[in-house]
Amino acid sequence: MRIVLLGSGNVATQLALALKAIGEEIVQVYSPNLVNAEALARLVEAVAINNLSQVEQQADLYIISVKDDAIGDVAKGLNGVSGLVVHTSGTTDISILSGQVKRAGVFYPLQTFSKGRNVSFKHIPLCLEAEEQDLILLQQLADKLSSKVYELDGEKRKVLHLAAVFACNFPNHLYALANQILQQHNLDFDIVRPLIAETADKVMVNLPDNVQTGPAIRGDERTMDKHLTMLSNLPELQEIYQTLSNSIKITHK
Repeated sequence: MRIVLLGSGNVATQLALALKAIGEEIVQVYSPNLVNAEALARLVEAVAINNLSQVEQQADLYIISVKDDAIGDVAKGLNGVSGLVVHTSGTTDISILSGQVKRAGVFYPLQTFSKGRNVSFKHIPLCLEAEEQDLILLQQLADKLSSKVYELDGEKRKVLHLAAVFACNFPNHLYALANQILQQHNLDFDIVRPLIAETADKVMVNLPDNVQTGPAIRGDERTMDKHLTMLSNLPELQEIYQTLSNSIKITHK
């Protein structure tokens, strides 16, 4: 399959590498920043472009992997192509493409990506949406990448993305806040890494509600009051602490 990749960020980079590894041909990489396009194009032996007027018109698949707010603008530049055009967004409706191109779809990988950390797609959920014949094409491609392929409409995909923010983005921010507290007292983040790993391992085989620990679920008000006093100079963290503790208590009544 001849593929044009539109984007050069974290998702685009890891997806391009994964597609190249299974034998697909990345013919072009587009980015408005030519340096970024060239950096990714070199990795997958593709041509780098920075203008949508340069896009190959006869490719089989066009993957738009840019920030959500830019998907529509990129799609407008593809209204003359004959191949299938998909985006990789969890929250953006397929209609943002179907009004611009002849064949539209969604190819959403549910994972957090970084350019410098290569990941295996074997167990990454791939969420697909397209019309019948194009869905078959996407399923065939997805099956080569992953053992976890799902057909999800826009509404279910939005719910999944919202849950992913709670499951991934927010916990990582809490790690950053924990590190902030530790650094203020000359303690190293390495001390809490085993704690994080154990909790993550537990939810791989249990529902989160069944493994919740800590002072809030125990009703240990004295400990929570001490923690809030310790955060008196950090009112934003105090608020987060109270909100999450109250949520835990309500959930586990």
